[in-house]
Amino acid sequence: MTIQNNKQPLSLGADYDQVAAKFRPIFQRIAEGALAREQNRKLPYDAISWLKQAGFGAVRVPVAFGGDGVSQKQLFQLLIELAKADSNVVQALRGHFAFVEDRLNAQKTQDQTVWFKRFLQGDLVGNAWTEIGKVEIGDVVTRVTENAQGQLRVNGQKYYSTGTIFADWIDLFALDETTNQHVIAAVSTHDAGIQVYDDWDGFGQKTTGSGTLNIQDVSIDRDHILPFDQRFKYQTAFYQVVHLATLAGIAQNAVDVFSNEVRERTRIYSHGNADLVRDDAQILQVIGKASAQSYAAEAITLCAAEALDVAYLSHFQSDTQLDQQANDRAELESSKGQVVISELVLNLSSELFNALGASASSTTKQLDRFWRNARVVSSHNPLIYKQKVIGDWEINQTPLPYVWQIGNSPAVKQPVIAA
Repeated sequence: MTIQNNKQPLSLGADYDQVAAKFRPIFQRIAEGALAREQNRKLPYDAISWLKQAGFGAVRVPVAFGGDGVSQKQLFQLLIELAKADSNVVQALRGHFAFVEDRLNAQKTQDQTVWFKRFLQGDLVGNAWTEIGKVEIGDVVTRVTENAQGQLRVNGQKYYSTGTIFADWIDLFALDETTNQHVIAAVSTHDAGIQVYDDWDGFGQKTTGSGTLNIQDVSIDRDHILPFDQRFKYQTAFYQVVHLATLAGIAQNAVDVFSNEVRERTRIYSHGNADLVRDDAQILQVIGKASAQSYAAEAITLCAAEALDVAYLSHFQSDTQLDQQANDRAELESSKGQVVISELVLNLSSELFNALGASASSTTKQLDRFWRNARVVSSHNPLIYKQKVIGDWEINQTPLPYVWQIGNSPAVKQPVIAA
């Protein structure tokens, strides 16, 4: 559904079943290869390609521009379904959908037809914000400079460049020395100066393409340099809800896989409660609790997504106070969702092993992947700091941190090496 507001077509909803029907066969194909990719640490190039060709990256583009016009709640429903198939693929697309959301917000004051056309033709955007090495917090080594011929160039190195190895563009955080501004440099991955390495060594989410990115003397046009202070306000909440959708999908997959293991299990314990595992009341209790936790994870995710939709719509209104309230709500709900959902999914992905025996630890089955993937996703934004932020808001109404950074502490002094 497209609603005309402030003379701009907005994406506030579509026929979900109709949109989802286009992608569910692809999700199924992705699910069929997920275990093998996990076993062999094989990047999901084929899976990403299928989604590109089907126009998955353009589902949020307004109908007036040729997209599906889904709401954010519907986007996250789709991402939960995709995460159930393979949670790595959702994380690989996290930066893309955030960049799309930024361009949707920018449409209020600047025509985004060019970017919308790129999304419609299948272009995907990767993420690259985190500086590599012992960079002091707040410093940005990745720079936009101008050479003697007046040409703009980008140089730098990033880590956690999630999805960039599959992408056509990079959502690159940098310092523009020509304006002394923090910016997003939209850089083409097809430039010869771009090198992406699959050197992510995490024990979970192994195939998200989150490794090192080198940018060496890459040319960029001025209109591809976007001031960071104009970034969409609810970006932190949006990024977090992608993680929530990923966790909800992991939970659903875990419940399905373990349920099937229980259903087919023939070995029993002499001190169990039934002749078949699938009839054992205590085993059914384990599965039942995990199913309820999975349900709660999805429900909370979609509730937080509704808050994102309110923040998106408020951006196109003229009431700055209501806009601030909407963004505060989105940030707060996504933070609360992270605290609760992370604990739910980490718990169920561990407790489900109580429904099986030691054979469940087989590396062939990779049943530990649910906990490993959930643990890595839950570690991106430290839960303890989210809990602190929520508490500080509840007690002191301390403004929520919409943007935060990570880097080397200035209190850590580098040793002086004598000549």
